[in-house]
Amino acid sequence: MNVPVLKAEDVCMYYGGLKAVEKVSMEIAQGDIFGIIGPNGAGKTTFFNVCSGMEHPTSGKIFFCGEDVTGMKPERVAAKGMARTFQNIMLFRYMSVLENIKIGFHLQLKTGFMSAILRNKTYKADEQFTLQKGQEILQMIGLAEYADTLAGNLPYGIQRKVEIARALALNPKILLLDEPAAGMNPNETNSLSEFIIKLNNLGYTIAIIEHDMKFVMNTCKKVLVLNFGQKICEGAPEIVKNNKEVREAYFGKGLVM
Repeated sequence: MNVPVLKAEDVCMYYGGLKAVEKVSMEIAQGDIFGIIGPNGAGKTTFFNVCSGMEHPTSGKIFFCGEDVTGMKPERVAAKGMARTFQNIMLFRYMSVLENIKIGFHLQLKTGFMSAILRNKTYKADEQFTLQKGQEILQMIGLAEYADTLAGNLPYGIQRKVEIARALALNPKILLLDEPAAGMNPNETNSLSEFIIKLNNLGYTIAIIEHDMKFVMNTCKKVLVLNFGQKICEGAPEIVKNNKEVREAYFGKGLVM
């Protein structure tokens, strides 16, 4: 039996009397593109925060590749192979694309404070490693032409791809994308969808949270829908798209009727 890459069991996240997430369970299989959707305020980001270790759940369990990582610090979870991007792009605008990618390797490097000052063999080996691997990532995903371009000079849609590419430096077992299509125009959104599918074809397991239903339906293989912190539907995009509760959550009962 294949162990899920990421599994949540009855996860709850309460803030006083507010039930941001209420008994949500899910399993993401290796090689999947798994979408988590819901209207604004549905609890999507809070659930992602719990999965990645940024929040400790009130109750419930998180398993990563079969290991219980509930309450584990986010840097430890990341070191195990869970990479995450955020809704707001966090690139270093005045550094080149390649330099941004190289920063993503920080958890794999041996250079300490003194090595960096002295620029010794350890420093030089790490510098060569990040240069080579960074170039390989950019070549693999079709962004090599932007290697020497300042990140801040890139169009918004390309910046988002660079941020995802930097997350690949962790050599992740799963890639968590927090509203990657936020702020994009239709052409950028379509290009991002193709980019994510390409990454999946290269072997990456991907989880996406979004409120853009069309983007998720065109990109993901399986979809989970949250509303007011609770799971209301899960399944293939076609099943979710035609679910009455999902349509009511997005459009209201009157419009659906």
